[in-house]
Amino acid sequence: MHPQDVIQAYYDAFNAGDMAAFLDLLTDDVAHDINQGERQVGKAAFADFMAHMNRCYRERLEELVILTHPAGDRAAAEFVVHGEYLTTDEGLPEANGQHYVLPAGAFFTLRDGKVARISNYYNLNDWLAQVGADGISA
Repeated sequence: MHPQDVIQAYYDAFNAGDMAAFLDLLTDDVAHDINQGERQVGKAAFADFMAHMNRCYRERLEELVILTHPAGDRAAAEFVVHGEYLTTDEGLPEANGQHYVLPAGAFFTLRDGKVARISNYYNLNDWLAQVGADGISA
């Protein structure tokens, strides 16, 4: 599968809420660099992270632009997150169904037609402002 198709399938599965297809696009030893956080390694850790995210947030990614390196081992994506904050996430403001629209991006390493690394980036202070986090900053 061409790198462009892998990344498109990754985001299509995310938007469809198809976690089985989403996780199937990852290597078993996938490295996940969490925005403003740690690196987690392994498909099981990524699945746990996504279960947590899906419990706290409902998100749809739109305006997707995918860029790939000619060697086929790297890719980047830019998109806009349209989300709803469903359940309070530990250490963050209280959730009460706030909606947010947030520009974001991701960088990928690909291996054997699968995602071997993903690093997600967005402006946490922008998100905090949108969900009404008075006096909280990252």
